[in-house]
Amino acid sequence: MSSSPAAYLDALWRDYTAITPQAARIHALFAARGEEVVNDHVALRTFARPGIDLAALARPFLARGWQPRDPYRFDDKHLRARYFQHPEPALPKVFVSELCVDELSAEAAAIVDELVAQLPPGFGDRDDLPCAGRPWSVTHATYLRLLAESEYAAWVAAFGFRVNHFTVDVGRLRTLPDLASVNALLEAAGFELNPAGGVIKGSPAQLLEQSSTRAEAVEVEFADGRVAVPSCYYEFARRYPRPGGELFHGFVPASADKLFHSTDARR
Repeated sequence: MSSSPAAYLDALWRDYTAITPQAARIHALFAARGEEVVNDHVALRTFARPGIDLAALARPFLARGWQPRDPYRFDDKHLRARYFQHPEPALPKVFVSELCVDELSAEAAAIVDELVAQLPPGFGDRDDLPCAGRPWSVTHATYLRLLAESEYAAWVAAFGFRVNHFTVDVGRLRTLPDLASVNALLEAAGFELNPAGGVIKGSPAQLLEQSSTRAEAVEVEFADGRVAVPSCYYEFARRYPRPGGELFHGFVPASADKLFHSTDARR
């Protein structure tokens, strides 16, 4: 893949919109208003297993200039995460999370390890790992077994390696003054938003407000048939300045925890 950060992101966007049709429609909705959408961050999911862990997914971004920033921990969901920031301010942050497989039940951990055992040699070294797709065969029955314990595990099992969501930088929009206005536009256009923790998660006092769509179901080719399951979602973030005037670039764990529910199949 291209060494250019912008070209790399373009490739990720094409892969993401291929299974997230709502994102392309929302992007067109903004474009019709004359907006040029700037991305705040992109997010990726993986299993904490050698060769495909958080560090492996981050490697192509580090090679293109992104730098590691704050780590996070989500105990209830058994997740670790970290975000990466590029010195070029127009480029989005990258938020990578990994599922701590060893904290799951023995059955769920064994299922994940059976999937990982199917990886071809050197798979984690691919420069296109963040959009390499699903490298294992999995049945819908197995997906449901994982879903009973971890929506995150089931999502990665079904979709593999691809961007889980892109995020619009609401502060860079010209015709919509705040996140509430963005949400109103989306709901008027028929898009369903994630209500977990409130439609708007966070606050100006926390220096970050976020909202997101609910992931649409798309047909996935499982080993035992095609079944529609929730894919990816589109997020919207409004950042506020710190007391010194610089925008807050980190994340609010309590809000991020609720945003993970955007792909929840158990509604």
